[in-house]
Amino acid sequence: MVDLLASALSPSPAAQSKSKDLAAAPPGAFVIFGGGGDLTKRLLMPAIYNLACNGLINEDFRIIVVDWAEMTDEGLIQQFRDFIGDFVSKRGTNARELRQDVWDRLTANISYLRGSFEEDSTYEALKEKVEARNAVFYLAVAAKFFGTIVDHLGTSGLAKEEDGVYRRVIIEKPFGSDLESARALNARLLHSLDESQIYRIDHYLGKETVQNIMALRFSNGIFEPLWNRQNIDHVQITAAETVGVEKRGRFYEGTGAIRDMVPNHLMQLLTMTAMEAPASFDADAVRDEKAKVLSVIQPVKLSNMVRGQYVSGSFGVGEEAEALRGYREEKDIALGSQTETYVAMKLAVDNWRWAGVPFYLRTGKRLRTRRTEIAIHFKQAPFALFRDTPVEKLTPNILVLHIQPTEGVTLQFSAKVPGPSVKLGGVRMKFDYAEWFNDGPTTGYETLIYDCLIGDQTLFQRADTIEGGWRVVQPALDAEASDAAPLCFYPAGLDGPREADELLARSGRRWLALER
Repeated sequence: MVDLLASALSPSPAAQSKSKDLAAAPPGAFVIFGGGGDLTKRLLMPAIYNLACNGLINEDFRIIVVDWAEMTDEGLIQQFRDFIGDFVSKRGTNARELRQDVWDRLTANISYLRGSFEEDSTYEALKEKVEARNAVFYLAVAAKFFGTIVDHLGTSGLAKEEDGVYRRVIIEKPFGSDLESARALNARLLHSLDESQIYRIDHYLGKETVQNIMALRFSNGIFEPLWNRQNIDHVQITAAETVGVEKRGRFYEGTGAIRDMVPNHLMQLLTMTAMEAPASFDADAVRDEKAKVLSVIQPVKLSNMVRGQYVSGSFGVGEEAEALRGYREEKDIALGSQTETYVAMKLAVDNWRWAGVPFYLRTGKRLRTRRTEIAIHFKQAPFALFRDTPVEKLTPNILVLHIQPTEGVTLQFSAKVPGPSVKLGGVRMKFDYAEWFNDGPTTGYETLIYDCLIGDQTLFQRADTIEGGWRVVQPALDAEASDAAPLCFYPAGLDGPREADELLARSGRRWLALER
């Protein structure tokens, strides 16, 4: 396959810093419940640092960490400093070294509050720190504390908005464990908060390529006219991971691949791919279109779903091959566990644009490679023109939106191989974000944090979209609970169970190879 690099052209003027057209967020407090954990150290603080480097954080931006561990302000700052230094040196910015002036400005406004999430005294002490400032409360805690913390924010008055001061709450996943629990959590949150104050976060939506789906479709005349059932054969959405459950065995054992990935991450990618053009990029206009897609997705059928679990295998070949344990051999996993580490499913979007176009979703752990992507497979061109030539088959036309680990877009098509005879070869045009825009990697949280600070909910989920995602997968959860959806097994380090291949093979299709 020949690569035609879009980056061979001179850098675009758009490669200039995106922050030049943005103003710093208004001053306020950023309160992180559970801020002593890995999420804050590895992702939130590097993201805040990047925003500060770009001038998007107000100088009066205060960071308040609430946790139960015994710790001082200085000890917390040193932990953050260790992670920030590693982030910057490895992948954080083009400068490759910490900007001490920015870091000093941030750390001057970091404080630690030790307390229980369940005690009123914690919130009374927090009120003294927040005072009458704008405040964002980030719930980087276990899901069992979501309702408890929001209840206390409501009863303590911390959630009350008055005199032009905003109060917002960012909630991580998992948002519920099924449709019923998601509805109950939404109802509980809305008892203390208005929907406009709730920011249900999905870090996938912070990825540039995910945001670019709408720009790619709706700003280019060459794509949107083809984005329908007349031209598209099927769509594949993949989220593959090479890692196993690592130290999250206890959490994963009660969650599984379906709950962990499908109603949130994969459903967000599907809705952005399938949605109609919104009337504007206003938050509600965009989320209305996503909700419409979710409302017409037929709940998954058990005959169109494969649940898998990895067994022992290896990664690599020859003497360098690494032996990999099976899921049931991991720490904190039940003997004979029936938890799935892989799921593939076929879904139908039952509207005029997509009727008859299957959407195939797959996600799994301990696979051959780490890759998240959306592959748009266009319908095959007629072959009759080439029947008297050496051409055996036409290269499929596939548009791939790469989400991670690299962000970009590739388009695969056929071209004539030089020579006297008509012979076709597959070529690929490639656009890479890092090369074209000369932009260093980010955590994916920068855009989401900034949007919350300025009150833009476009990239955050609304109550109805959360419940819509759970509605689609609820039959799979019911079947899992009743043992109606048995497990298939696959060796760690490969592409998943063969039954997932058969899911596409029934209609003469096949998955896009993970390693290519």
